[in-house]
Amino acid sequence: MVDILHRVGIESDPGKVYSALTTLDGLTGWWTADSTGTGDEIDGILQFRFAAGGFDMKVRELEPEKGVRWQVVDGPEEWIGTYVDFRLTQKDDYTIVLFRHEGWREPVEFMHHCSTKWGSYLMSMKALVETGKGAAHPNDVRIDDWD
Repeated sequence: MVDILHRVGIESDPGKVYSALTTLDGLTGWWTADSTGTGDEIDGILQFRFAAGGFDMKVRELEPEKGVRWQVVDGPEEWIGTYVDFRLTQKDDYTIVLFRHEGWREPVEFMHHCSTKWGSYLMSMKALVETGKGAAHPNDVRIDDWD
């Protein structure tokens, strides 16, 4: 198994970052404008849609101001059964987000694409929390024909 890993510092308190990960206002502000579902309760289902398709995530863990964990239950074959995990810690004026998309069976080309996109979306979340304006899909950075 292989994982996608990223680390981002967001100049904010963990509560605001946690809100960006658990509310539809937050998720539609940094990831995709076409987000529906319930992100603030265990076993809630979140649906994220993009021009090229989408993903359904089941909320597996919620630790206010500490972390969020989703399990992919529908989407591209490579994603099903993987986990998306956000760990939050406070360091001075920053919330440090340790991101992990874990459980990929093998590092296929699509994983490279997803790693780049996750990095751009994490920077979108940083912008949303720090400035109030993220770059959610369809206003995100386009990187190739999978977008």
